[in-house]
Amino acid sequence: MYDIFYTFTNKEEGNLAYHVPDKKENVDKNRFDLSQKYKFDINKLISMNQVHGNRVVSVDENSPNIIDNCDGIITNKKGLTLMVMVADCIPIIFFDKFKGVIAAVHAGRNSTFQKISEVTALKMRDEFACKVENIEVIMGPSIQKCCYEVDEKLSNIVKINFGVEFEKDRYIDLQGINKKLLNDLGIRNITITNICTKCSGTDFFSYRIEKNCGRFAGIISILG
Repeated sequence: MYDIFYTFTNKEEGNLAYHVPDKKENVDKNRFDLSQKYKFDINKLISMNQVHGNRVVSVDENSPNIIDNCDGIITNKKGLTLMVMVADCIPIIFFDKFKGVIAAVHAGRNSTFQKISEVTALKMRDEFACKVENIEVIMGPSIQKCCYEVDEKLSNIVKINFGVEFEKDRYIDLQGINKKLLNDLGIRNITITNICTKCSGTDFFSYRIEKNCGRFAGIISILG
C-alpha cells in the first residue's frame, strides 16, 4: 500500500499559474512557498500548459517541469508532485494506493465533453495495470450546477450526449457528468467537494467572477 498525499490550495496560497496577469517572480515564490509548506521538492513539481482538451501524458523523473498541450498528467514515480491549476474548472485527483499510480486532471467544460476523466481512468487501467475498483477520485472546488449557466447550444450538448439529468434551465452539472463517466467504468470511490468557486465566498479564484484572476491548484504525490 502506497502513501499518497494530495491537497487543494486556495487564494491565501496565491496564484500558481504563469499564464495569467501576474509577475513570474510572484508565481515562483508562491510555488516555492507551497513546496515548503507541504514538503515537496520544487524541482520535481510537474504542471501543464492546459488547453481544454483530453490529452493525458505519462510523466517520470526525466520529464520537463511543464508539459505542453495536455490537460492530464499521470505517473507511478515517487518524489514527483503533479499539479493541475483551475479557477472554476474541476481539478480532479486520481490515485491507486495499491499500484502507486497518481494523476492530476483539468476538467473544464470542453475537457469534460471530451471525456478526459474516462481517458485518465482507462490509461491507469490499461497502461499502469490499475484495477478500476482500486482507483480513487477526488473532485476539488469548482463551479457547481447552482452557478454554471451556459447557452442553449451547450445545454443541448449535455442533454443529448450525457443525459437530461445533467441540465436544468441551462445550468449544467459537470461534476455529475464526470462521475457518470467514471461510474460507467466501474469506479465507485468518488468524492465530490461540495464547494462552488463562484458562489461559496472568497476562498477560491473564479473566472466567472473575475476574468483576470489567478489560479489555485490540486496537487498530488506518492510519498512511499
